[in-house]
Amino acid sequence: MDDILLLEAIERYLSGDMDATERNYFESLRKSTPEIDQMVVEHSMFLHQMDIYTVHRNLKHSLQLSHAKLLERGEINEGGELTTKGRVIQIWNKYKKDILIAACVGGAITLGIIGLVAYLAPVASSNQIEQLSKAIEVIKRNQQVQGNLINEVKSKIPENAKLISGGSGFLIDAKGYIITNAHVLKGSGAVVVNNKGQEFSASISYVDQSKDLAILKINDEDYQPLSSLPYSIKKANTEMGERVFTLGYPRNDIVYGEGYLSARTGYNSDSLTYQVQISANPGNSGGPVFNDNGEIIGVLSTRQAQAEGVTFAVKSKNIYSVVEEMKKADSSITKIKLPLHNSLKGMERQKQISKVEDCVFYVKAFNK
Repeated sequence: MDDILLLEAIERYLSGDMDATERNYFESLRKSTPEIDQMVVEHSMFLHQMDIYTVHRNLKHSLQLSHAKLLERGEINEGGELTTKGRVIQIWNKYKKDILIAACVGGAITLGIIGLVAYLAPVASSNQIEQLSKAIEVIKRNQQVQGNLINEVKSKIPENAKLISGGSGFLIDAKGYIITNAHVLKGSGAVVVNNKGQEFSASISYVDQSKDLAILKINDEDYQPLSSLPYSIKKANTEMGERVFTLGYPRNDIVYGEGYLSARTGYNSDSLTYQVQISANPGNSGGPVFNDNGEIIGVLSTRQAQAEGVTFAVKSKNIYSVVEEMKKADSSITKIKLPLHNSLKGMERQKQISKVEDCVFYVKAFNK
C-alpha cells in the first residue's frame, strides 16, 4: 500500500470515518501486518501531541490579542504593569470571565503536557499501562455468578484470610513450582486452582519486583505432580511478527487467546519485555505466551490503556535468571529444573492446548 494512502487510511481509522466493512478489513490488516499496527500506534501518539500544540498556540494568540488591547487603551504599559493601581478591581471585574476561561484552558494544557510526559517517560504511567491482575471484587463476583466447581469444594484459603488479588500462573517444574507476575501476589499467601476447579495450597518462594516475576510452590498433599512438562522455555529472543497464543484466567474458566509479536521491546523500549498484539483482560497477568512450536516466549503482564490489543509480556529468558537468583537466596532450593524438552512442536493448535492447559493455574492471593 502506498505510504500516503496508508497514512490517509490510518487517519480515517483513528477518526472513526470508516464504514463497518472497511474498518473490519483494516483491523484484520493490523493483525496480520505488525508494521502497520505499529504505525497506527505511533500516528495516534503524534495526533495527540498535535492537539496539545494547537490548544497551546491558540491560547498564546488569545493572550497576545488581550495584551495588545490593554496597551491600546493605556491600561498597562510596555512592561505589562497597570498604569493606575486604583483600577485593579475595575479591570478584574471587567476581564475576570476571560481570565477564568484562560486559566481553565491553561490548566487543561498543563494536565495534557503532564500526561504526555508520563506517556513518553521511561517509567510506565498508571494511566497508560494497566496491570492485568484481577481485582478481588471481580473474583468474588465471578464465583457468585458462575457457581462452578471452585465453589463446590471447600476452599483452602485460611478462614480469616482476606482475598487481595488474582491472576494466572504456569508450571516451570513438574514438582509444583509455578511462575506468575510479582504484581499478582499482593498478599502474604496464595492458593492456585487448576482447569478442573481443584484448589491447592501454595507458598510464595521468591519475588523479583524489578522483573515483575514471582515463583510459587504448591505445598498440598492433594496435588499429583506431573511426570514432565510438554513445553520448553525459550532462552533466545523471539522475532517480530511471530504468531503466539496464551492461556489464562480472566474468568473462572481457562481462556485461550492468539495474536503475534508486534515489537521486540516493550513500553518505551523496555528491553525486559515484548510488545504483543493480543486481546488480554484483568486476570491474564502471569499467563504463558507460547509460539507456534509450543515454546514459552514470555509471561503476560500489562496492556496499554489507550491502544486496543497492545499488551506486554516479560521475556522468557528472565525466568532463568529469576530461578538462579532464587537458588542463591535459598540454598535448600536446588532441585528445581526448568523444562528443556518440547513435545508440542508440529502439533495442531487444539492438541497443543489440550496438553498445556493442565499446567496453567488460576492464582488467588490473600492476606492472613
